[in-house]
Amino acid sequence: MAGTSPGDGAEDVTSGQGSPTVDVAAAAQPPAPAKQVAHTAAAASKPAPATGQSRSAAASAGEPRSGRRKVREGIVASSAMDKTAVVLVVERVRHARYAKTVQRTKRLYAHDEANEVKVGDRVRLAETRPLSKLKRWRVEQVLERAR
Repeated sequence: MAGTSPGDGAEDVTSGQGSPTVDVAAAAQPPAPAKQVAHTAAAASKPAPATGQSRSAAASAGEPRSGRRKVREGIVASSAMDKTAVVLVVERVRHARYAKTVQRTKRLYAHDEANEVKVGDRVRLAETRPLSKLKRWRVEQVLERAR
């Protein structure tokens, strides 16, 4: 080493000059596999989801959606507001401890575009996007008119 100069490619062990730089972390990992595009070709041959969503919307949701909105039936308790009806929905559940059937009543605010429902009507409600602070349902059908 005494006869070589630092510029002619020889390594100087004491100073570390001229030594090739090696990334230890990159050397320890195996090379990354190439991206596989086969799954996108298989997805393109599948039919669109039955929920009416595009493939990208269904895939971006993360989990499968049922595609059906909740439907409830109840009795109109109030129709005094404009385009809004208050509907009483009765749910019968079994008590956890006493095993007796208990009725639980919920008051749902439903959108009635035509102001056609009256107090006492039996109606079918469908879940919808939030329409106001309390309204999350719309009147889908009048099942039975009040007498």
